[in-house]
Amino acid sequence: MSGKSANGLAKGSRRSTDLRRAEGSAAATVSRPEHIRNVVLVGHSGAGKTMLAEAMLVATGATNRMGSILEGTTVSDSDPSEIHQQRSVLLSVLPFMSDDVKINLLDTPGYSDFTGELRAGLRAADAALFVVSAVDRIDAATMALWEECSAVGMPRAVTISRLDHPRANFDAALDDCRHAFGESVQPLYLPVRSGAAVSGLHGLLSGSVSEYPEGERQPVIRPADAGELAAAEEARSALIEGIIAESEDESLMDRYLGGEEIGLDVLLSDVETAVARGSFYPVLATSAETGLGVAELLDMLRRAFPSPLERPVPQVTGLYGSPSTPLRCDPDGPLAGEIVRTSTDPFLGRVSLVRVFSGTLRDDSAIHVSGHGLADRGHADHDSDERVTHLHAPVAAALRSVSYCIAGDICALTKIGAAETGDTVSGREHPMLIQPWEMPEPLLPVAIEAATRNDEAALAKSLAKVTAGDPTLRVERNAETHQLILWCMGESHAEVVLDRLRGQGVNVQTVDVVTPLRETFAAAAPGHGRYVKQSGGHGQFAICDIEVEPLRQGAGFEFVDKIVGGVIPGQYVAAVEKGVRSQMEKGVSAGFPVVDIRVTLVGGKTHSVDSSDAAFQSAGALALREAAAAARIQLLEPVSAVTITVPDDYVGTVMSDLSARRGKLTGSDAADGEGTEISAEVPEQELLRYAVELRALTGGTGRFRRAYLRHDPVPASAAGEKSQR
Repeated sequence: MSGKSANGLAKGSRRSTDLRRAEGSAAATVSRPEHIRNVVLVGHSGAGKTMLAEAMLVATGATNRMGSILEGTTVSDSDPSEIHQQRSVLLSVLPFMSDDVKINLLDTPGYSDFTGELRAGLRAADAALFVVSAVDRIDAATMALWEECSAVGMPRAVTISRLDHPRANFDAALDDCRHAFGESVQPLYLPVRSGAAVSGLHGLLSGSVSEYPEGERQPVIRPADAGELAAAEEARSALIEGIIAESEDESLMDRYLGGEEIGLDVLLSDVETAVARGSFYPVLATSAETGLGVAELLDMLRRAFPSPLERPVPQVTGLYGSPSTPLRCDPDGPLAGEIVRTSTDPFLGRVSLVRVFSGTLRDDSAIHVSGHGLADRGHADHDSDERVTHLHAPVAAALRSVSYCIAGDICALTKIGAAETGDTVSGREHPMLIQPWEMPEPLLPVAIEAATRNDEAALAKSLAKVTAGDPTLRVERNAETHQLILWCMGESHAEVVLDRLRGQGVNVQTVDVVTPLRETFAAAAPGHGRYVKQSGGHGQFAICDIEVEPLRQGAGFEFVDKIVGGVIPGQYVAAVEKGVRSQMEKGVSAGFPVVDIRVTLVGGKTHSVDSSDAAFQSAGALALREAAAAARIQLLEPVSAVTITVPDDYVGTVMSDLSARRGKLTGSDAADGEGTEISAEVPEQELLRYAVELRALTGGTGRFRRAYLRHDPVPASAAGEKSQR
């Protein structure tokens, strides 16, 4: 890729489906954390995050023209899955320089299936920019994310996007923001219209208007006229009062109410302090298509959003939980970074995106990579000593070699074979663990199998690569059904995972998920097992009589020996039990394990020469099958304890749906301001697609968790629908 200019780097790499080394830079390497801003773009799918990122790249000269989502030419959405779905599914880092400040813009997916990528972006960032469409309403997921950021004190700002759209309504969107995010949300600018179109922005503090002539992306600044000042007076007063309320100067409010004109420098300083502190949330107006407001947005990111020095470093411990001295963002401190995303490139191998929290990561340095605490997701605890041989600055899918990455910055490592998302990177001499971030539980099961035997080894290898980079994916080999299950966040997540497997050359197909049913006897029944074979020479002879009776649920299996007179020697009694147990595992009716029965051995016959352990094992299995033929076999299905949290408006809908799923409601309670928490017991068969269907029922606002409870009898009305394995 030699010969590409810095401006052409990101554009030149956007059509690539692989990660490539890139020469040139969209953002210079910086040597001081105060010159860095790590900003995560968040908002619902379709709000305009990706195109806003494109507009900022163009405005700062990182690229020379806007990409297109429809054409698959945006900088951040270069993965084949993103081009196919025409939306972000992966976290992308887009660094650029704005004046002397390096801004690492983290573009995140807005669709709930890819919450893992969003959480990774929040972990790597120091502030969040919420993108709200001027055309659509704010969804519940965005409101929940706002509260999540509030809980950790993350600074936030809002940009109302897509103001070029014919149905855009800035005032309605602003009202939505205040309703969703609180009264500390205040606009810094108001749109100025020329006819039906928004042509500029009125700065409420400066009193100037930034006009954006058609076809131009740089504003022309002029003083606001008398009419514009009068129209904005109420909004300006509310903004100033909001700023003064957050000021550390307690005398400002009295001075303002006394009629004193507060200086612009004082107000701007207080805004910057309050935003960085996370107690005031400015609203800006933008249009990615026309460039409206992008210059003002960049100015806010530089001046008001905090540097890494102003944000706490995540808690660290020793490798096995021992206390460790708290870290701070110091390039000269001990090395501590976290892998926030892992991907695999056919040429570069495993590529690890690292947020460095402390110290300086240097090319050719010795590091320790640790991953603990995700064994339940299929990520075994691991530790390895590595050497950094390839250190890069990431620009979405492109990479540029660098020699160091300081605390507060983001870089990429390649050729680190043991690295997985969530791992800690620390110095080899002082290994440590960073407290992991919380990940949502995947609740949609997808059963897969290799199309041929030759694909089985390739499938296992590719799954290891995919799960290394996706902690929201859980891989399970069901011990009862023997199916390989991918637990995904939703259908779109499953589609992306399958596309990645197939993209690595694995011929994989999906099959119906088999619910792990069990069988039991509904009534007592006798069984006669006769295994007699004579084919010349040593034969096989074993006869046993058993009685089978059902036990209470969960009682397990009991074997009782009531042989009288030694008609079956002791060593063969154990063989009968072994044969019965073997048949129980295979099932006696629909091919599912048999549980909760007592088998009593009451009689039988042996032969002095032809009897053997193997013969009596076969006889025991035959006896159980005969008893099953004489009795009614009851299918048992797994039942889960389910807890569903939904807004109050959806409680009736969800309860009715649970009843239709054969669910048994066990209670409901207020969910700490998050609506209502509904408890129920629901057959697992009815929950196979509940992750998708609950989202549809509640407009994406509902969430649930589940835990295995017990196996219950399958009702006669549903038993006919259960197929044999």
